Amino acid sequence: MPSFDIASKVDLQTLDNSINTVKKEIANRFDFRDSPVSIDLDKKAYVVKLEVESDMKMKQVIDVLISRAMKQGIDATAFNFDKDAYPSGKVVKKEVPVRNGLAQEDAKKIVKLIKDSGLKVQAAIMDDIVRVTGKKIDDLQEVIAKCNAANLGLPLQYTNMKS
Repeated sequence: MPSFDIASKVDLQTLDNSINTVKKEIANRFDFRDSPVSIDLDKKAYVVKLEVESDMKMKQVIDVLISRAMKQGIDATAFNFDKDAYPSGKVVKKEVPVRNGLAQEDAKKIVKLIKDSGLKVQAAIMDDIVRVTGKKIDDLQEVIAKCNAANLGLPLQYTNMKS
């Protein structure tokens, strides 16, 4: 029976490469000369820690981070910018979590979307992925199209396609 998985994962090496590219670009920019800038990646917690001089520079670093990550193939929605930056002494700090894996409520939204579509497929939540099985590959491709059109605000990948 044909099946595939819907996942939302970020490759750690690609993320690390994009962070290193951001560090190099910020180090070479004229407007960041002689100002304290720290960009670190916590690889275990999937959190990018930013530390800059002002809110304006924080916005510039975030713009560079998003553009470099997109050039490396990481979706911009993988970064969660909900938390506000907070002042700490002479610098402004911000922690940006990177979404890695589907949260339970996001997986439930995807399953509901698939069930409401009326296609003859089954969707099951397995840890941080959603496995979709059906009798026809065409139905599975229609599920992929519906998930892309739904604009769930998540970077989705469709992996492990078996026929």
